[in-house]
Amino acid sequence: MHQHIAHLQNVITSWPGMTAQPHRFGGIEFNLGSVEVGHVHFNGMVDIPFNSKLRNQLIAEQRAVPHHLLKDTGWISFYIREAADVERALWLFRLSYLFNAGRGSSRAALADVVDIPAAFDQLEPTPALRGIFDKLTTRR
Repeated sequence: MHQHIAHLQNVITSWPGMTAQPHRFGGIEFNLGSVEVGHVHFNGMVDIPFNSKLRNQLIAEQRAVPHHLLKDTGWISFYIREAADVERALWLFRLSYLFNAGRGSSRAALADVVDIPAAFDQLEPTPALRGIFDKLTTRR
């Protein structure tokens, strides 16, 4: 499991503006500025905060499950059980990163560094997910 977590950390912290730090409940937390993009526990459980509309769509698409404790929030959980799950986890972290990078002060800070529409297109989102994302972020 530790090699999977190390891979997640290497990839996620390569994205502009991303940092990693120990998570208060064990694991590694990933932040874009002062905003948590998500965290991974050492047992392979990934927790990521989203807007409730994005969260509901991700659950409907069976890409995640409701957070293991905070079931009525925008948080999702995802479990890394095998090597293929690492790429699925990265997909979710990337979505969270782009969602947060496309809003507020992060958008202004990353405007010249991250082409959010192009990066989002690379995720090959469903039309439903694209519709929600587009309404929540300002696309150029």
